[in-house]
Amino acid sequence: MSAGRFLLRAAAVALAACVASGCGPTRAADADAAKPGPVEIDLMRFFGSCDATYGNNTDPRAAVGECGILTSLVNEFNAQNKGRIVVRTQIGEWGPYYDQLNARLVASDVPAVAVMHESMLGDYVRRKLVEPLDADFAQVGIDTNDFTAHAHRGVTFAGKTYALPFDTWSWLWHFDMGLMKKAGLVTAEGKPVLPHSPDELLAQARQFRKATGKPYFAWAAANEPSANTRTFLTLVYQQNGKVFADDGRAINLHTPEVEKALDLMQALYDEGDVKPGQDYASSNQSYLNGDVGVLIVGTWTIAQFMSEAKKPDSPLHAGYYVTPFPTLYARPAIFADGHSWVLMKGGTPDARSRAAALQLMKFLYDHDGDWARTGHLTTRKSVAESADFKALPFRAELAEITSTGVSIPNNVGTQRAVENLIGEDIGNIVVSHKPRAKALADIEKRVNAQLRRGHH
Repeated sequence: MSAGRFLLRAAAVALAACVASGCGPTRAADADAAKPGPVEIDLMRFFGSCDATYGNNTDPRAAVGECGILTSLVNEFNAQNKGRIVVRTQIGEWGPYYDQLNARLVASDVPAVAVMHESMLGDYVRRKLVEPLDADFAQVGIDTNDFTAHAHRGVTFAGKTYALPFDTWSWLWHFDMGLMKKAGLVTAEGKPVLPHSPDELLAQARQFRKATGKPYFAWAAANEPSANTRTFLTLVYQQNGKVFADDGRAINLHTPEVEKALDLMQALYDEGDVKPGQDYASSNQSYLNGDVGVLIVGTWTIAQFMSEAKKPDSPLHAGYYVTPFPTLYARPAIFADGHSWVLMKGGTPDARSRAAALQLMKFLYDHDGDWARTGHLTTRKSVAESADFKALPFRAELAEITSTGVSIPNNVGTQRAVENLIGEDIGNIVVSHKPRAKALADIEKRVNAQLRRGHH
């Protein structure tokens, strides 16, 4: 059993015992509730640390990037609620974030509010570490009917809402329009020519390579298993294929849709249309260096690439464009996930702290449009339809992802581990030419074992 799974299981046991017995944090919080002064709540998040730049900024519109905007939002909330509520931010590292969160649960040091990927939420729902929020949301004015289709699916289990969706992030194509123009792959309107089938994609990649001498794509095929999974599942889902059983307890990769997706990925790599040996950092750098025409990566890089395109000495100068992952098969479908905010059970053990946490959630809901400036997509239909959101660069085109985004079904447990197990051998097939039958059998064996553990 991994450290993460052990801690998650231990957290459930420890927290259940604590709640049942009225132990430490509950009694301490009750004592605090009787004291005058502002109520203090803990907010646990990742997104980095940037207090040196934004520690005193209370205007999210004056901030840039995930860390800057979120730091400024919390500062603004604290300023508006001075003397009543103090939010204490605790920053976890992105990679081991869930291990850090689980360790805190085991130690009964439970944050009031925590950021959580929607793909991870189901594990905490099943362990009863978070609780339904529909009544609370209605009380503070958070309208769950305003959630976009993708966001609603991500936070809903058995008809109940367990988190506040904060964004939708997805798999995009980021273009170097200077190189695309050189390859003759730009429309009269100045947009990239998008392929609409695997054959069109291969033809355009060959045309690009012939005209520029460079590979069409950079994607993190090496040492980034989740990136392989996201591309692979996008191609499968576009064929109306599926890989998980309806109950989320098994995976099946022996389908025609899987074979077609792997055929395309393999052909692109074998023909030299993908720059080889790239991990996350090097694929991004290859794109910024002007070494490839298209980078496949998520929404979170939009602000950075737009900034680079403004620099006169950048290979990307005045040549940045981004689109959703093009539809190459039967239907629009793009791998997507999202960040959400959860109210941790045991983190608000008195009425004042719970009310304060819900006020913070309502504030974040109200400022979802500010967060969308990061490049992530809004989770609110009303914001997606607003003039302010549509005026943000590329957002009108990207807004379709809030309805076309697809992900691993939320009844599939331990999704981060599952993503990595799939992606490791997808990479071995595409990059190392591991025999496909052997690789697919290995994925099924390892993932099915993981799913059995995840549901116990």
